[in-house]
Amino acid sequence: MRVVAVAVVLLGLGALGVVGAGSLAQAPPPPPPPPPVTTAPPPVATTPTATALAQPVAPAGPSRALGQPWHGKLVNGVELPEVSADWLTWDPVLKQIPNRPERRFGTAKLIATLRRVLAAFHAAHPELPQVLIGDLSRPHGGIFDMRYGGLGHASHQNGLDADVYYPRADHRLLAAYKPDLIDHALAQELLDRFVAAGAQYVFIGTRTGLRGPRKVVQVIAHHNDHMHVRIYPPRG
Repeated sequence: MRVVAVAVVLLGLGALGVVGAGSLAQAPPPPPPPPPVTTAPPPVATTPTATALAQPVAPAGPSRALGQPWHGKLVNGVELPEVSADWLTWDPVLKQIPNRPERRFGTAKLIATLRRVLAAFHAAHPELPQVLIGDLSRPHGGIFDMRYGGLGHASHQNGLDADVYYPRADHRLLAAYKPDLIDHALAQELLDRFVAAGAQYVFIGTRTGLRGPRKVVQVIAHHNDHMHVRIYPPRG
């Protein structure tokens, strides 16, 4: 009976984990679990900001406007970024934002003039949306007529011309397709800023009511929704 009692006690203690170390010591302990496999997190996709998109790519050499705006070429043109905090590009043929890249090249001087004038205008009116910019020149300049859509351009051939749309009274980001939609006070201020920046010409529509120095601001047809800014060619 004593042997049986001892056996029962040992079995009970073993079940509680108090004894049995001798039998456990006869088998090697289980190996530790392998360390968790870690992998680098996948890269997070980012969308370029307006500031990043607004940085023009430096040309391979000096930008040059060859010939005349109505019969010329563009050498080492700079692409106007499609969007910035101060402007959005507008496709006058497809009637949408942004304009296609092949329609927005100019000399470095033209791009710098647009950036400077529109940044100052937006700083004076931070509550307004961006100004719409239409066609400049093709990547290497040259003919930009009806073959490229719409009415085409008689000029815009050597990187000195840019179409800038009048601000709308309702602040919508669309071209002011009729003069009644123009905010005339803001449009006049924008025109004045380009004149002050040294534009050679600013062509305006027949029904806009805008004004400026006669030698610079000239009224012509087909410009009731935008002003056509032309700068002097770069020196050298």
